[in-house]
Amino acid sequence: MCSFDAVHTYSIFKRLAFIVGPLVCILFLLIPGHVFSETLDPVIAVAFWMIIWWISEAVSISVTALLPLALFPLLGVMDIKDVSGNYANPIVFLFFGGFVIALALEKVNLHKRIALSILKLTGTKANGIIFGFMLSTALMSMWISNTASTVVMLPIAVSVIRLLMNDEDGFTKNDRNFALSIMLGIAFGANIGGMATLIGTPPNSVMLAFLNENYQIDIGFFQWMKLGVPLAAIMLTITYFLITRVFYRNGLGNIAASGNIIDNELKKLGPLSKGEKVVLVVFLLTALAWVLRGSLNTWFPNLGLTDTTISMIAALAMFIVPLNFKLGRFPLRWQDTEILPWGILILFGGGLALASGLTQAGFIDAIGDFISQQKDWSVWVITAVLIVLMLFMTELMSNVALVTILVPLVVGIAIGLDSPILQMVIPVTLAASCAFMLPMATPPNAIVFASGHVKVHQMARIGVVLNIISILLLITVAYYMVPLLF
Repeated sequence: MCSFDAVHTYSIFKRLAFIVGPLVCILFLLIPGHVFSETLDPVIAVAFWMIIWWISEAVSISVTALLPLALFPLLGVMDIKDVSGNYANPIVFLFFGGFVIALALEKVNLHKRIALSILKLTGTKANGIIFGFMLSTALMSMWISNTASTVVMLPIAVSVIRLLMNDEDGFTKNDRNFALSIMLGIAFGANIGGMATLIGTPPNSVMLAFLNENYQIDIGFFQWMKLGVPLAAIMLTITYFLITRVFYRNGLGNIAASGNIIDNELKKLGPLSKGEKVVLVVFLLTALAWVLRGSLNTWFPNLGLTDTTISMIAALAMFIVPLNFKLGRFPLRWQDTEILPWGILILFGGGLALASGLTQAGFIDAIGDFISQQKDWSVWVITAVLIVLMLFMTELMSNVALVTILVPLVVGIAIGLDSPILQMVIPVTLAASCAFMLPMATPPNAIVFASGHVKVHQMARIGVVLNIISILLLITVAYYMVPLLF
């Protein structure tokens, strides 16, 4: 996604888009008669405004997501109660709980300890170190934001790279390739890891919320992991192989001093604190509950556990399980939530409100009717085209906004082709996380690019190959894995 701005400037393009967005909406509403229908026209007008602002980021994408709250009641699309209900969707709270868990992991530094422990296990050989950074970042990105996981790993990586810059033979070509490989490995590992869980990256939750709200389709946390974890593992392995064996071979052997850096960082953390132990227990119990949710509901029929309920119990526990009851110390205080990405939660709500408006006004039915009349269109060709469209567009704009815009369209196409909705929607949604080509495509890409060890052409060179491999993998997922698991 492109919400990460390396330079905070308000360009001519953004200024123009700021004016064009509402202008297009107004002009569309002023067209005599009806372009589509009386109910659909106002929703399409607001959609144009939102899409223009989302693509250009003329204002924050979260601010754009508030437009339905103001405009839908005024235009008679739906009343304020119905619109606002989208901003309190259960999936919004599932993600809120995930954010709180991640916040607790970060506050007690447990995420850093886990990352360093994995690095220690992967050894001191150059390629082993690269794999360690990739694996650590990917595992963290399953549970915390890919931006946070990248920020945690970057200073550790820089310390290892400095060893090579200051050694007796200087910073050789092999050293530079090693530095480049670590940086690319961190960025790509962060992007890939997010695909593995429903809370790993916002597009997954946006898709689930839309399907849940409009089609009563529920995907369990563990059910998603049965698809997401193998896919992420395969993608991570391929990426590691391409980085270290094909594109940027480093020819380095053992970097013994790197082990000292990792040991020193672990020593700085000291023994496991009480806060870390409490957060770790809550985190593990939450993950276990997500995995066993189906069995728990079978054993205790009146329990009615959902992934959102589990997430909220975990979030509550982070605020009320005492570390020192006498002093009133808990893992988190409410003040800690000031750094929670509230804008993402609003973005979910705005996307759901827009999708709900489009659904109620008949947009998806219209798309489905049109597609059903195209008798010679192949399901698999259409799926492949949508995957390619999503994957390359996400290099240039926010993947959350993109999924919000395209998922209702994909559902309409699936209905029109009489194809299972999940078989088309899941791979297209996953494509939004496969942005490997450009620094501005995702925050992890931008962060490692800012380190100075990665050039645009170096990222693009391997990124375009990874994009093509992602397309082939996602088509395979659509054809084989989705029907098997869903």
